[in-house]
Amino acid sequence: MKSVLETITAGTEYLAKHGVEDARLNMEHLAAHVLECKRIELYMQFDRPLNEAELVPLRELVKRRGGREPLQHILGDIDFLGRIFVSDARALIPRPETEHLVELIRDDLGKTFAGRICDVGCGSGVIGLSLAAELGEDAEVTLVDVSPDALALTRENAESLELADRVRLVQGDLLDAVPQGETFAAVLANLPYITTAEMAELQAEVQRDPALALEGGADGLDLVRRLLSQLPARLEQGGLVALELGLGQPQVVADLLLAQGFSKADVIKDHTDRDRFVLARL
Repeated sequence: MKSVLETITAGTEYLAKHGVEDARLNMEHLAAHVLECKRIELYMQFDRPLNEAELVPLRELVKRRGGREPLQHILGDIDFLGRIFVSDARALIPRPETEHLVELIRDDLGKTFAGRICDVGCGSGVIGLSLAAELGEDAEVTLVDVSPDALALTRENAESLELADRVRLVQGDLLDAVPQGETFAAVLANLPYITTAEMAELQAEVQRDPALALEGGADGLDLVRRLLSQLPARLEQGGLVALELGLGQPQVVADLLLAQGFSKADVIKDHTDRDRFVLARL
């Protein structure tokens, strides 16, 4: 029988051969998942032999990962700012950049914020649900998505985080989905921003995400422009708009917002020092 260490070593070589980045880390996550332990606990049992009842399901998971199925889909969840969200093929896998966006919004609004928030194109719900948890009960959070599958995933996450009675889920197209005349103190969005030309060049794992959650047209800004056009009628005076965007897009969007009469539109870098976000005030 192979030991834990031997199994991890062999699996790492297999994943690396199939083009998986951070193959060792991926293999450790898979092993910890099958053995129902924390990844750090693997190091305390490297010499333990694995039996067939453990090896068979682990081999299957390694094969799936070698086929470039995303690790998050295989594990079934993801840690996002310390909360566990279900993650599967129904919505975009949350990225670290989006954690940074939530932190920026939280810091801008303040933990005593009271008002209406709309997370547009909510996907798995990580932005809106994280803010519902962190801003407190005086924040009224609406989550909108055009995809019924994505919204079902958001509902599951809201229930697992015990936030279902504190948020409203709406299926539909951007801000047109919410009742006419309803306005918000903050509109937040991580809309599709990949250009049509870039779609074929995406990593194999990213291509497992729904195309609806990725492609933003010729310059990646088709949906963003539509959202911007809806903001004047939907945002309260002095309200916040917070957007996550692709490379080369934030300054373009900031200029569009200023041209629409916003009082300020700041471009903010992500943790890799790339322009990534726009935070603007009407």
